[in-house]
Amino acid sequence: MGKTIRDVAAVAGVSTATVSRVLAPERSMPVAEKTRNRVMAAAEKLGYRMNYTARSLKRQSTMTVAVVFPELANDFFMDVAEGIEKELHAEGYTMLLSSSLNSVEEEKKRVSMLADRMVDGMVIIPAGSRGEHFQSLSDQGMPIVLVDRIVEGTELDGVTSDNEEGTFRLTKALLSDGFRRIAFVGGEITLSAARERLSGYARALAEAGIKPEPSWICLGGMEVEDGYRLMANLLKERNPPEAMVAVNLLVHLGMERCLLDSGGSKPRVVIAGFDESRYTPFLPACRYIASQDAVGMGMKAGQRIIEKIREKRALNFENNKSGVRIIRLPVTIINANAYGGKNGS
Repeated sequence: MGKTIRDVAAVAGVSTATVSRVLAPERSMPVAEKTRNRVMAAAEKLGYRMNYTARSLKRQSTMTVAVVFPELANDFFMDVAEGIEKELHAEGYTMLLSSSLNSVEEEKKRVSMLADRMVDGMVIIPAGSRGEHFQSLSDQGMPIVLVDRIVEGTELDGVTSDNEEGTFRLTKALLSDGFRRIAFVGGEITLSAARERLSGYARALAEAGIKPEPSWICLGGMEVEDGYRLMANLLKERNPPEAMVAVNLLVHLGMERCLLDSGGSKPRVVIAGFDESRYTPFLPACRYIASQDAVGMGMKAGQRIIEKIREKRALNFENNKSGVRIIRLPVTIINANAYGGKNGS
């Protein structure tokens, strides 16, 4: 027969309430270290495991937060997840990670399934521009925070980078180096981050008095294969751009791969792109990088979802509409020469 919380309390010589606080700690009810050690030793001796299902039913809280990303094989998304997990773990929450497989329809299924699992809140990087399924859940009382991408037409909190300013500064850096024929490569215009980055690029050219040729704006995808395809098309032009802004790391990698496959020991163009990674020092055409604080973005999202969960508990739902908060983190522009190589020279 399984041991109970009363058995642990008896062996440790404390109350059942104290055992509960130790095995499912909450900051509002601290326990002395000596007492904590005694309870943990008793639980280990008896082989006791907390019945979290029963506890969740009693408290009407599972102490879990669902995190839904478009894909998991993406360094940037995993850095965001690391930041979220740091904040959740510090507050006693468990992260339940899922992928929408870059599909809005799959996203709807995953979000619905996770809501049925009675998670306390959700942190989501949207797969597309449609957010009615998020808004519907939020209207029913589910705390939701969007991260990286903001869905217009919804009243949901979000944490993202200052994408427009980041791309504005990337493009300005290329202009300062004397480049005038500058292309913007990659991006799904339905995604807020891509739209904002395109806007920053356009603003920088406009301030410099440059009107981009239609062929310089090469939208269509956020993946490695998209960067390869778009770069191949640009290189076929009679007078291709001399510099390019990559919408994200994956597109940037595809562009670099295309340049390598096209032959030549020296890059034919220079690239300024979003997202620093461990691969950046090995990208020959890279001149500038817009480095996002992905872990910091995740930590801000983790903090905000915990705040919203607590707000929901403290107030009834109808009085818990404090307005939408969008947090934008600054982007750092890095010269690739800082890595000690001669990227994009």
